[in-house]
Parts: sequence; structure tokens; C-alpha cells
Amino acid sequence: MNATTARSTETAFESFEADWQEWHEAHERHRAHPHGFLAVTHLHWLGPEPTALDGVPGTWSAANDVVTVVLEPGETLELEQQALPAGETVIGPIAERGGLNLSSGQTVIELAKRGGEYIVRPRNPENGLLRGYQGTPAYSPDAAYAVRGTYVPFEVPRPTTVGAAVEGIQHVYEAPGEIRFKLAGQELTLTAFNGHAPGSLLVLFTDQTSGKTTYAANRSLSVVPAADGSVELDFNRAVNLPCAYTDLATCPLPPAENRLPVPIEAGEKIPFERQDQQ
Repeated sequence: MNATTARSTETAFESFEADWQEWHEAHERHRAHPHGFLAVTHLHWLGPEPTALDGVPGTWSAANDVVTVVLEPGETLELEQQALPAGETVIGPIAERGGLNLSSGQTVIELAKRGGEYIVRPRNPENGLLRGYQGTPAYSPDAAYAVRGTYVPFEVPRPTTVGAAVEGIQHVYEAPGEIRFKLAGQELTLTAFNGHAPGSLLVLFTDQTSGKTTYAANRSLSVVPAADGSVELDFNRAVNLPCAYTDLATCPLPPAENRLPVPIEAGEKIPFERQDQQ
């Protein structure tokens, strides 16, 4: 390697490292949002019997795919910046994996549907998990773990049932295709789900670092295929799901075929909050 090539390689790595650092810091800011998942104080599963919930005004119930909340005089709850009246309010239906936010003082109250059931999760910026958050350890960026792959759509999207971090529920995702790539000398394949943003894909996976240096249950990676099906899998941007930090999460687990037989020594590691549980 001549001096010019060496300088070019060094510059490319510095740019790669700087891009990763910028992304990582932005992701950390998003995770530490005052009403993000680190602020969740309770996880309540609603049933047909009206029930008072810790951390939330009113009594709550769910039946016939709608939620009913009853407020007593003096209790305050807002939806879309409009105060709910005293007495009974019916909300819903809400689509699976959908949700909406209500508020009471500084607390944001998430109402959502997970695994066919309605849940209520209050999020308070004074929650100890959020206030004590130290950031998430991660591997140093390594360009060897940013690999090219090919997205191959299925003839028909496949409904795929996976387990969850919460025992007793399952998630059903639509898998539009799979991603094929090569890493550590092996030909590998990952089933991909539809992502949050239009045109994006979500990959849930484990690998040979899971339960050792990375969180045991899952990590996730967002990818965007090009028009020709080519895709970059940058495992340096593999992130933990909420269940890596709190038991008040309902995160999906990877499908069995996404348990990679190679170590992915890139991306986020086991959070400080969980290192004594591995």
C-alpha cells in the first residue's frame, strides 16, 4: 500500500467513524427522551373489569375492542390537548401495535394494543431508570461489519408469528422477504419485517455474542433496500430494544431462522442496567 492509498484509507475510516458517532449520539438522545421507554413506570394489562391503575387517573377497562376510562371529579386526563370530561369516555379501537398518548400533568400515558390486548403504560420523566441512565455501551465501529447484501422479496408476504419479552403473548409480523449476505466466510440469510418508515425493513436477530457481550433476547437493525434490491447491513448500528432495559416492555423476539451462527462484534452491547442479570 503506497502513502496515497494509506491516507485515503485512513480518511475513509475517519469519516465512517465520525458518521457512526453522530448516529450513536442522536440515538442516545432519542432513547433518553423525557417520555421515552426509559420513563415507563408501570405496565397495566386491561380487562373487562373497571380497575384503578397505579400512576394513572381514573378507572380503566377494555371490552369489545374499545377502552373505557371513567374519571372522577377533580381527576384530569387530556387526549390531543383536550381535557376528557368527568365520567365515562370510550376510546378505540386501536390497531395491533398501534397506540396513542394521553397526558396528566408531567406524565404521558401510552394506551396501546399488543398481542391482541390493550395495555396502559405511564411515562414519567422522574422515573429512576431514566434519571439514572448512563448511556449504552457499544463496540467501536468496525467497517468489516458493514456488509452488502441482497433483498429477495417473497412471492407473497408471509405472516410470521414470534414470541415476546412478556410471557404469554405473541406478535404476528408481515415478512415481505429475506436478506441474503456473506459474513465471516458464511452465506447467511435474515427474514425481514416491514419497518416503521415507508420502504424500510426491520431485522430482529441474535448471534454468537448474544447473552455474552450483547443482550441475550434480541437486537434490531433497520435497513432500506435500493431499487435493484441491494442493501447495506451495517451491524455497527444494531440496537437494543426496550426489553434490554426494562421488564415493562413487550418486545418481539427474532424468528428462529434469524439466530445467526456467527459472532457480530458490532453495535450495542448489554446495557449497564442488565449486566448483573446475564
